Amino acid sequence: MTKWLAIGIDQALQITLDTIMPLGNETVQVISSAGRIAGCDLCAEVDSPSIDASLKDGYAVKSVDIENASPDNPVRLSFAGSAAAGDGREQSLKNGEAIRILTGAEIPAGADAVLAEEFVDWPVISEKKIGCPVVREDNCNSSTTALEGSTEEIPSFIYALNCAEPGRNIMPKATDVAKGQVLVSRNQQISSGYAGLLAAAGVNNISVFRQPRVSLIATGDEIVAPGQPLPRGKLYASNMVTLASLCKYYGMQTSLMTAKDSAKAICSAIEKSLGCSDALITSGGAWTGDRDLVATVLSDMGWQQHFHRIRIGPGKAVGFGILEGKPVFILPGGPPSNLMGFLQIALPGLLKLAGYSHPGLQRRSVKLASDLHGRDSGWTQFIFGVLERPKNDVLIQSIFRPLHQKGRLQTMAEANAVAAIPEGKTLIKEGSVIQVQLLP
Repeated sequence: MTKWLAIGIDQALQITLDTIMPLGNETVQVISSAGRIAGCDLCAEVDSPSIDASLKDGYAVKSVDIENASPDNPVRLSFAGSAAAGDGREQSLKNGEAIRILTGAEIPAGADAVLAEEFVDWPVISEKKIGCPVVREDNCNSSTTALEGSTEEIPSFIYALNCAEPGRNIMPKATDVAKGQVLVSRNQQISSGYAGLLAAAGVNNISVFRQPRVSLIATGDEIVAPGQPLPRGKLYASNMVTLASLCKYYGMQTSLMTAKDSAKAICSAIEKSLGCSDALITSGGAWTGDRDLVATVLSDMGWQQHFHRIRIGPGKAVGFGILEGKPVFILPGGPPSNLMGFLQIALPGLLKLAGYSHPGLQRRSVKLASDLHGRDSGWTQFIFGVLERPKNDVLIQSIFRPLHQKGRLQTMAEANAVAAIPEGKTLIKEGSVIQVQLLP
């Protein structure tokens, strides 16, 4: 490939993703799995629930016994005991019986429905002690719950005042998950909800893709590391702080270095970084000026360059290659170009390294609040902007308003989305519906 041949953004991204392969797997506990990418299909190890369980406090019954029950036609059932969640007892129900059951308790053998407690009355109590609702005959629609071991006494039968069809208020075994069921597929990101589901399914140790260790090197004689005194004419390396923050947002580990504008300093920083990282990003020194030495140093070190110019604005000087088996991204030093190159090329590459099946920023359909103007139809023009809630259009969730402030860093800090004018266009009119990228 010719050294300064500019390629389109789609081709550059495809080259990047085709070149990078995910890192190896590691094992984490389910409590630490949220946000990670599954390294294999994750299957349920147990049924959940492991039993047929009650969805309500009530009475386990045979539905046929109470199919004609109503307030005007109460059906008398013998009281045959009680069941609570986790008590571990196996019980069975005979014809004409009812067992008091609490939410989550195992359905007794022979029962096929749970009659909610509000549809049950009790006669005058006098026989024995047991934990259950008590309803007096003089106020049969008012009940109070007596706890296990209370002094309330109940009779040996109840009245069912309603029917309950088979399956009523019962959660069958394995309703949530069945043993062997694939819950999370390889390359799928594990959400907090799926982490809980995996735990319920008996999965504790989870294979996930290892998260990349990313080294960031800011180059330039004018660069000062954050926290150090700032001499006259110099500036803080804010670019690498922004990029490191984005890397950490996605769970990646980062290390930061600065290097002077000399081949020796840049080479030394790269050599040190390669030993402790899975990917390398340089910031600054990316173009063809007298002090733009990064590409030359990498070439002397034997890197395999895949591209080093993209038809995008800002960010045309972005480069990508492989050095000692590790991906290296060259980013320009100007803040908008630096961030845009990272968002469009480096970040998708790093996410592919982390095992994402669809790496890159999330997208959303929005309506334009004003015209988008591009400068050159031969380039893809990216524009920072903010999303706002529309006042009247319920079909469009957001509108995109481009930012045109003078301060580059302030514009980047305020933006929460990026729009693109693709090659071949210089204008997208107000009111058009387009896809934008959402910034973390």
